[in-house]
Amino acid sequence: MSDHVLFLVVEDNEDHVLLIERAFAKCKVLNPIQVVRSGQEAVDYLSGKGRYTNREEFPLPGLLLLDLKMPGMDGFDVLRWIRQQPGLRALRVVVLTSSNEIRDVNLAYQLGANSFLVKPADFDDFVRVTQALQGYWLWTDKEPQAFRPPRRGEPRNGGMSGKSGSK
Repeated sequence: MSDHVLFLVVEDNEDHVLLIERAFAKCKVLNPIQVVRSGQEAVDYLSGKGRYTNREEFPLPGLLLLDLKMPGMDGFDVLRWIRQQPGLRALRVVVLTSSNEIRDVNLAYQLGANSFLVKPADFDDFVRVTQALQGYWLWTDKEPQAFRPPRRGEPRNGGMSGKSGSK
């Protein structure tokens, strides 16, 4: 995964968003980050609906960092929805949540999460989690191809993620 691939962070807590951004900056993760604040906003972003129709401005992410505990459509609902979308099934989803409940871990994996990480409360520990994310998901893991269904008149690869389809 290159430093051009987007991270989509699905997080409703502004303090956690700031913690993620600070940890990424400290670890020199150069990838762009896009933040959405609800499950429904994540679905809109991924499907390219509403304010997210401009695919140049809002490309598909190479990695989605997903909080579970959100009002309305929670992270489990988002994960269920992603895995039902033919073009998004391969999207890499890392659950990044405050919950360490084993039932949440099990359900997230059953629904297709690629990884489950508990957010540490301490900033230095959060930096270590970010370094682990960087080491595995950015340097080691090979990104699968994901795509949005094309809109009328758009070429079939118009919404692809990954090195061959990103700009």
